[in-house]
Amino acid sequence: MSIFIDENSRVLVQGLSPKKESGFHSFRNRDYGTNIVAGANPGKGGTDIEGVPLFDTVKDAVKATEANVSVVYVGEQFAPDAILEAADAGLPLIVCVTEKVPVHDMARVYAQIKRDGRSVLIGPNCPGLISPGKANVGIIPGDITTPGPVGLVSRSGTLTYQVMHELTQIGIGQSTTVGIGGDPIVGTSFIDCLERFEQDPETKLVVLIGEIGGDEEEKAAAFIKENMETPVVAYIAGFTAPPGKRMGHAGAIVSGSKGTAKAKAEAFEAVGVRVGRNSGEVAELVRGLL
Repeated sequence: MSIFIDENSRVLVQGLSPKKESGFHSFRNRDYGTNIVAGANPGKGGTDIEGVPLFDTVKDAVKATEANVSVVYVGEQFAPDAILEAADAGLPLIVCVTEKVPVHDMARVYAQIKRDGRSVLIGPNCPGLISPGKANVGIIPGDITTPGPVGLVSRSGTLTYQVMHELTQIGIGQSTTVGIGGDPIVGTSFIDCLERFEQDPETKLVVLIGEIGGDEEEKAAAFIKENMETPVVAYIAGFTAPPGKRMGHAGAIVSGSKGTAKAKAEAFEAVGVRVGRNSGEVAELVRGLL
């Protein structure tokens, strides 16, 4: 099985354009086997791009194609409204790849998504997710993964790719990989994904990739202790990051002893989660536990 997406996913692309990254990734994902059923581009309704029909609104696209997943590629100034348009159309899963979405806008979007309770939002500022051999939504390269028993959830895009590659190289596939994004406000948390992986009978182990800043990893550790029988291996990026300095993502800032890689690793180790210090070590820990 998988979580969030599978071979039955019908994907709508908001901002589909043949000359932009949205087109490159969408048609690469279609070649992978993902069912791309529509694009939503205001003013382009009634046309198509490489056989994918375009609609003026998300609601029109959903009505005509029964799309059940949306991926948002529009610019940061339009992404908040694009997410809410998808939610208003009743799409159960919305994936926002867009970077640099203002935090105050995401606070508004997050509150409305949670209040409505109809849609799951992954992102923004995320690579998306892939269920190997079934569907790929976002920008994760499909050629570095293979189907298997390991669920993966990560705040970091690049490290997601690296760990997937390391696992695949030693013959260990993945059930679903989810990049939740590293911004201060994202739609889906570690715990949301851990809960789904725990309920998935084909996920035999979970890899969690965290980074400095915030306390989401510590919350995840507490959840694992109380709620999970599936083994978890963790990797925390940023052991050499200087305190008080921003490192990459807007959420990755350390204040004093809070939010450090050391503190997060200790939280995981205290509940029996093995913590790798690099991607290769993570892969070896996974192989040992499996």
